Amino acid sequence: MPEDLKGLRAAVLGSTSGIGRATALALARAGADVLIHGRSSRAEAENTAQAIRELGSRSHVLMADLADRPASDQLVVDAWQVWGGLDAWLHIAGADTLTGESAKLAFDAKLDHLWAVDVLATIRLTREVGRRMKEQGGGSIVTMGWDQAETGMEGDSGELFAATKGAVMAFTRSLALSLAPTVRVNALAPGWIKTAWGETASPSWQDRVLRETPLKRWGTPEDVAEVARVLVSPSTRFVTGQIVRINGGAIR
Repeated sequence: MPEDLKGLRAAVLGSTSGIGRATALALARAGADVLIHGRSSRAEAENTAQAIRELGSRSHVLMADLADRPASDQLVVDAWQVWGGLDAWLHIAGADTLTGESAKLAFDAKLDHLWAVDVLATIRLTREVGRRMKEQGGGSIVTMGWDQAETGMEGDSGELFAATKGAVMAFTRSLALSLAPTVRVNALAPGWIKTAWGETASPSWQDRVLRETPLKRWGTPEDVAEVARVLVSPSTRFVTGQIVRINGGAIR
């Protein structure tokens, strides 16, 4: 991979596992210095940071619960101070309501959690990051959407993620207009990506994924990470306000 991001200072939120970790590593392989963010597992965050250092890039770990407003506000302040500014902010972090204890929560509790982490934190933090990037003279922001947010999916999870990720995608388009021409803002919209939930999905879901995906396979975190890398690179300097689907050609 060419080091087209050499010298770029990036922060990847939610980079201890899954798509976030894959994105942090993809940026580092392209030469970027990467700030790692985690919510609770410092060990996983440090593991990712060490992997980045072994690739020859600088890395630093910051921990913050994005549902905690003071903590998330301080995250931006701290991230900005580490290397004297940032050139890319990739807001990959999101609440997991599909696996673990959170999967057992009632619909309203899941909605509150997703709204706080996926929507409010994304809006508040990227607005502040965008303001700072505009003052410094440039930068790129990437948010996280969902490919079915605009078309819908049945069931509680479909309703929850369509509402929250749809809000993020609509906001992204508007923020791109607000920050143009200085700062670029785009959203990733992954389809069926094999993260923690996909690893244990039932046979019926496995069949559905293959049936709905023309490329006949699950996507991987690395598939999404490579698109994120391109979106913050100089090669996409004329791309902003876009929702980029990474879904194996699925047409909803």
